[in-house]
Amino acid sequence: MSNILTMVMLVIMGIVGGLSSIVLVLSFPAVLIWKIYRKIRYGYSLYD
Repeated sequence: MSNILTMVMLVIMGIVGGLSSIVLVLSFPAVLIWKIYRKIRYGYSLYD
């Protein structure tokens, strides 16, 4: 019984860790692209 609960917890933690990694991998380039777009289009600073 405890082995099953351990496996379930490992699967849940793996899914949560994978999702957070995917969000980070996708959000960093999205923010950079958005900042570059605003710089080109509106002349805003890249640091705001």
